[in-house]
Amino acid sequence: MKKKGISRLLELAGEKKALLIWSGILSTVSVFLMLLPYLSVYYVMAELLAHASSISSVDGSYVITWAIWGGVGVAAGYFFMYVGGMCSHIAAFRILYGIRIKLAEHIGRLPLGYLNKNATGKIKKIVELDVERIELFIAHQLPDLINTAVMLIVMIVTMFYLDTWFALACVIPMIIGFISQFSMMAGSKAKEGLKEYFDALENINTSSIQYVRGMPSIKIFGQTVHSFRRFYEDMIQYRDFSLKFVDNFQTGYVTFKTIILSLSTFILPIGLFFLSGEPNNMAFAVTLLFFLVLTPGITAPIFKLNSFASALNMISEGVKRIDEMLDERTLEEPASSQKPSSYEVQFHNVSFSYGGKQGTEVLKSISFTASQGEITALVGPSGSGKSTIAQLIPRFWDVQKGSIKIGGIDIRDMGMSDLMDTMSFVFQDTFLFSDTLYNNILVGRPTATDEEVFAAARAAQCHEFINHLPHGYDTPIGEGGVYLSGGEEQRVSVARAILKNSPILVLDEATAYADPENEYHMQLALRELIKGKTVLIIAHRLTTICEANQILVLKEGTLNDAGTHSELLSHGGLYKKMWDAYTSSVDWQINLVQEKEALV
Repeated sequence: MKKKGISRLLELAGEKKALLIWSGILSTVSVFLMLLPYLSVYYVMAELLAHASSISSVDGSYVITWAIWGGVGVAAGYFFMYVGGMCSHIAAFRILYGIRIKLAEHIGRLPLGYLNKNATGKIKKIVELDVERIELFIAHQLPDLINTAVMLIVMIVTMFYLDTWFALACVIPMIIGFISQFSMMAGSKAKEGLKEYFDALENINTSSIQYVRGMPSIKIFGQTVHSFRRFYEDMIQYRDFSLKFVDNFQTGYVTFKTIILSLSTFILPIGLFFLSGEPNNMAFAVTLLFFLVLTPGITAPIFKLNSFASALNMISEGVKRIDEMLDERTLEEPASSQKPSSYEVQFHNVSFSYGGKQGTEVLKSISFTASQGEITALVGPSGSGKSTIAQLIPRFWDVQKGSIKIGGIDIRDMGMSDLMDTMSFVFQDTFLFSDTLYNNILVGRPTATDEEVFAAARAAQCHEFINHLPHGYDTPIGEGGVYLSGGEEQRVSVARAILKNSPILVLDEATAYADPENEYHMQLALRELIKGKTVLIIAHRLTTICEANQILVLKEGTLNDAGTHSELLSHGGLYKKMWDAYTSSVDWQINLVQEKEALV
């Protein structure tokens, strides 16, 4: 059975446990040293009260010695606390790094279906906020817990050693206060509330990202945050949860805080009662004064212990969500990766559903071969399955039926790194990193030299516009840098693909955002890119694939027809209808003069 809460967190800590143990030891040492000032106060008060009738007879050197010991205790205590804190911080940041790397690598091995069904905001919150809470807990709260627990135990033992009645007057109210607080914080209602809290935060993260991305539409239509229904509802939900949380816990917390801050009021009546019977008992008077001094000091660790309980609940829920992500099933890797000797792509009776075996099939018994060194084009109405076919080749998802092979080897028998090395992609929606243009091209092959990067940029027809930018190839993209047009971004992505120089190339609407001038440059770039490769092109502009060696016509997830451009036109089927519709739309225009005359 998998561990939970702090035990699971320590398990995630792995080899960093040694630092955490040292942090605990040093924090414990600091507690004993920090108690020296209280001991000094006790002995100094005893000396002063013993000679209360004649202050001049007080042993000055004795008082000074204990005062020095108290100062040394504070200084040494803070030193050991600092060193212990450094150990916990180093451990925390190493654990933080390890967990984030583990999560990032795991997400990279998940099928894209996981990212589709889980909003970006939720994943971002787990990777950033939940992991950040772990760092805060390990670096600060865990050493505080050890420090607080040891201090509390030592103080309580000392109290019982000095006087049982005074100790009971402190401990009993503390127990009552903790019971009133923890009965609500540790119950099922608290756990349910914590789940609601994390769900509300994830929803706000998700909807706020969508709200920012949708800002152009919101502004164009003159709307406000109230019109962005999901974001508004998530904020209202979080507000309602916060009010509900306060209503549920305020009584217990107020009771707890009132009792803990009033410990002296429980001690003083007992002390005065016993002192009234023995007014000359100086030892008892010293003990009473010591308890009155010690009691305010015990409230701080109690409150820390209380906040730790709340933090532990938060950490347990955060660790649970991290584990849920780590438990997501990744795409299976073969025990030994097979590498193809040729690069034709074969689909054999492939059926696929985004919802798994129980979902609606978006591809149904698809079979074809994209030959090496030739261009295979995929055409068809929107939703016919063209992009799905392209995304199945690099195993963004696994097929439910049939097989996909490269050079006769099933892609499931190839390691992911080997599979990715065999292909390059140019997507319709290009993604560029917030980095320099040089580094964005270098993504294609990180080991490439400067000359190879520049050669790829020239071949992709983007060397010229890059040189006109403020810092050339060192110009940053995005905030604080420049923003490229859609056509320029696509040419940069083509440069990446050229630099990678993989034997299989998939082009998904690669010229979708290009204006006539950019499209011309894109055609030149693509002509350079496709030389000698197995090429699959998804295109709506049918004129761009007339010279393809093979055109596959898809309709509603099935292979409707296949052949060359001239063969498909002679068949008179769906492709002929698409071609006629496309060519007639080229001459379409709005005749404003005729429209105006009609209105008159």
